[in-house]
Amino acid sequence: MQHYSQQYSEDTLRRAADRGRVSMGWLDSRHSFSFGHYFDPQHMGLSALRVINDDRVKGGAGFSPHSHQNMEIISYVLEGAIEHQDSLGNQFVVPAGDVQRMSAGSGITHSEYNHSADEELRFLQIWIIPNKLGGEPSYEQKTINQTEAFTPLVTSDGRDGSLSMQQDANLYRLIMQQGDNEQINLSQRKGYLHVIKGELEVLGKQLKVGDAFAFVSPQNIEINASQNSEELWFDLPS
Repeated sequence: MQHYSQQYSEDTLRRAADRGRVSMGWLDSRHSFSFGHYFDPQHMGLSALRVINDDRVKGGAGFSPHSHQNMEIISYVLEGAIEHQDSLGNQFVVPAGDVQRMSAGSGITHSEYNHSADEELRFLQIWIIPNKLGGEPSYEQKTINQTEAFTPLVTSDGRDGSLSMQQDANLYRLIMQQGDNEQINLSQRKGYLHVIKGELEVLGKQLKVGDAFAFVSPQNIEINASQNSEELWFDLPS
C-alpha cells in the first residue's frame, strides 16, 4: 500500500492565485499541489488526494503517449473535449461535463489531446493514490446527471451510478443556487472543496473560482452560496 500525501496540520484555504503555474505555450496549467517542476512542501496533497491540475490546452495540442502506474486518474472536462487513446485499446472523446476514470494499476500508456483544432480544452486532472498496488489497469467514462445537491461522480464502490476507484474515497459534484445552504458533517474523515464556478462562503471566508479549502479537523461545515455555483467535494480517508 502506498503512503498517503502529507497532511495539512490545520484547515487550510488555498487561493486560486497561489497555486503553482506552468506555461508551455500549448499548455497553461495551475497546480493545486506539487507536481512536475512545481514543488511546494506545504502543498503535497491531502490524504489520498495527490493532484488537482487545472489544465488549459490549445486547439490541436495535447499530451503525447506516456505511462502511469499505481494511480487512480480522474479527468473532469470543463470546456471542450478530450480525445483519449490508451494501451488497452480504448479510443474515446470525453466531452464537457463527462467524467473519466483510469486505474493505471500495473501499468498503462495513454495520450490526451484537444479534440478541437481551434477551441481551447479545459479540464481538471485529478490523481488519487490507490489502496492496492498493481492489478489490471482499467478505464471508465460516463455522463453523470445531477440528481441532488451532492451527486457522486467517482466512489469507492460505484454506487448510485457513479464510476468506481480503487480507494476508500468519494468524489462528488456540488451544485448550489444563490442563497442555498449545505451542511457536511466531517467526523473521522478529511475533506477537500474545490470551486469550479460561482462564489461561496465557508468558515467565514469567501471562495471564488479556483479557490479550495482543505478540512482536516472533525467539524460541521456550513457552505453558503453567494452565487449560483459548482464545486467538487472530495471525501477522503483519515
